[in-house]
Amino acid sequence: MSNILEIKDLSVSYGGIKAVKGISFEVPKGEVVTLIGANGAGKSSTLRSIVGLVKPSSGSILLNGQEMAQKTPEQIVAKGITLVPEGRRVFADLTVLENLKVGAYLRKDDLTEDLNWCYDLFPRLKERHWQLAGTLSGGEQQMLAIARALMSRPEIIMMDEPSLGLAPIVVQGVFDIIRELNRQGKTILLVEQNANMALRTAHHAYVMEVGSITLAGTGKELSENEDVKAAYLGKARK
Repeated sequence: MSNILEIKDLSVSYGGIKAVKGISFEVPKGEVVTLIGANGAGKSSTLRSIVGLVKPSSGSILLNGQEMAQKTPEQIVAKGITLVPEGRRVFADLTVLENLKVGAYLRKDDLTEDLNWCYDLFPRLKERHWQLAGTLSGGEQQMLAIARALMSRPEIIMMDEPSLGLAPIVVQGVFDIIRELNRQGKTILLVEQNANMALRTAHHAYVMEVGSITLAGTGKELSENEDVKAAYLGKARK
């Protein structure tokens, strides 16, 4: 299976602090890949660098073999990478429909088909298409953030902590959507502190610690790793 995204020796620094330290990993086309790790491990910085919100200090970001590392966020979205940011970041004073249209701001074609697809994925958004996004529940805002990202027709959709601050039953719904999107052929790079759900969903997984990748394997392999169980799954060593 070909890799849609390849990260090679990526480093990200903030002043004198090196947040990401020369990491490399791959995202195969049509798969779910997850990065797990504690707060401050460098997971979000990795996603932000891939989408151009911070410039890497060194390394390579290849989308279908094309270098992205020095492109602007707008150029990167146009090439097919989009990010569902941590904290959802919906536009509170715009309606659901207006938020979705913002997600398609680079497109010049008709949006009807994609709007209908998003409404099929998220019927709650269709019911509330006229409603201000700031009045939605946390779970509904997360649905909107995902749908907004899909409106750019990305080749790969990245999600930063999509379950953060949500009730357990809503978290289950978010991961059901992630699986459904993948079933429909979407490639997903997921950063998630709910390691149990992330590993159960992902084809491949990487553990990040203080800016470095320390473990890699399939989701199943890492969910059965004793170190991962002890550190991230709340299970004592046998």
